[in-house]
Amino acid sequence: MNKVLIVIGDATETLDTMYPYYRLQEAGFEPVVTAPEKRRYQLVLHEVKPGWTITKEWEGYTLDCDVPFSEVREEEYAGILFSGGRAPEYIRYDPHLVRITRHFFEMDKPIASVCHGVEIPAYADCVRGRRMATVPKCRFDLEVCGGIFVDEPCVIDRNLFSGRTFHDNGYYIGPWIAALQARRGQ
Repeated sequence: MNKVLIVIGDATETLDTMYPYYRLQEAGFEPVVTAPEKRRYQLVLHEVKPGWTITKEWEGYTLDCDVPFSEVREEEYAGILFSGGRAPEYIRYDPHLVRITRHFFEMDKPIASVCHGVEIPAYADCVRGRRMATVPKCRFDLEVCGGIFVDEPCVIDRNLFSGRTFHDNGYYIGPWIAALQARRGQ
């Protein structure tokens, strides 16, 4: 299996998404973008500016959905990435996304999660007892669903690879791709 799902929605973080998208291609995988419906989605850039206490947001690139949640056949995919940004807060309730998410956890396929991406597996009841990194403001979402917050750039818990923000891309994406390659038999 060479296909890997990337979960997005409007206001998904640009670097959380595009860095792993191109790294997957470099490693010989086919990144497949999935979202609530088949259309173009607006990505955003997030940063806490000096002197600010909240995140500032700018429009980033746009990205097309290849396959909507309702049409995903999860058994065809080697792994999944839950990208960050504000999108996970809104898309996590989709019953098809919950089904998809549970499949990857139940089958121990390589899973990556960054920033707000944690909100999806948390809602799907997949983080109980699992160690994960996430942006500190999502710590509550993780812990209230039984997960264990770890403030590090790369947290590996069996098949789950997580980072806090796009600043951690260089730490957790490589080990996740290595796990995908190992599962593929490379």
